[in-house]
Amino acid sequence: MEATIVNYKSGKRTQDTKRMVLQPKDSKTKEDAEKFVGKKVEWTTPSGKKLSGEIRKAHGINGAVIAAFQAGLPGQALGTKVQIL
Repeated sequence: MEATIVNYKSGKRTQDTKRMVLQPKDSKTKEDAEKFVGKKVEWTTPSGKKLSGEIRKAHGINGAVIAAFQAGLPGQALGTKVQIL
């Protein structure tokens, strides 16, 4: 299944590059998003390197989720697709 990287998780004055907000393809409600908690995600760089992470929790009421990656993702990752395993 696919998800789109929407943004970094951030606060008023901070930005966490290891935690990303993802919008899964068929997730429209918070209940849909909670089904993805605990699943692994994988983002592939343009050069072919794979960075992995895990979905930690639902984010908001529109079906978005927060994923924690082992390494911080670059800004070029915003708007690209990740695979939910």
